[in-house]
Amino acid sequence: MAQSYLKKLDEVLYQQSKMSPYFEQLEKKTGVKRTYFALGFMAFLLLYIAIGYGGDLICNLIGFVFPAYKSIKAIESVDKNDDTQWLTYWVVYSSFMLVEFFSDILLSWFPFYFLAKLLFLGWCMAPYDWNGSNIVYFRFLKPMFLKHEKKIDSYIEQGGQLASEGAHLAAEIGSKAATEKMIHDAMSKGDDEKKDE
Repeated sequence: MAQSYLKKLDEVLYQQSKMSPYFEQLEKKTGVKRTYFALGFMAFLLLYIAIGYGGDLICNLIGFVFPAYKSIKAIESVDKNDDTQWLTYWVVYSSFMLVEFFSDILLSWFPFYFLAKLLFLGWCMAPYDWNGSNIVYFRFLKPMFLKHEKKIDSYIEQGGQLASEGAHLAAEIGSKAATEKMIHDAMSKGDDEKKDE
């Protein structure tokens, strides 16, 4: 299994790209295959996330930038299956970030928390049917959503009505205040003209 991942990594690294000349030069100077440099960089990154400073920033960048790029590609593609894959990822990611927001103060004290978070996000964005996004969504989020859907829709509708009433009330108060200000200014101007006479 590890050999198949190494083979896929080789295919990606040996594709012609803007980085190819740099990889070729690095290989010529050191005599080390670019695959080993990539693996060394990944190991360094994982180690840094596990014990270094700024692990949260790196986790969030990896969990956001690559999926955002893939989401844009999915939007621009004709195939709609990839749209569903990335929408599912974003639902799981936002749910995870919401839970993490309230529990971060406790979780960040656990050793290797950011490494575990990175592995979880990597599992969620994996290009397989058994990736974390599908499992979390279909086993936990979807059943919870279906159970509470009517209640959530009711709260959203009530919130919309309250916002509409608030906007109407604010417009009414603003209009009344503007009218009173205009009347006050007109009366003040009239009093000033009488004093000048």
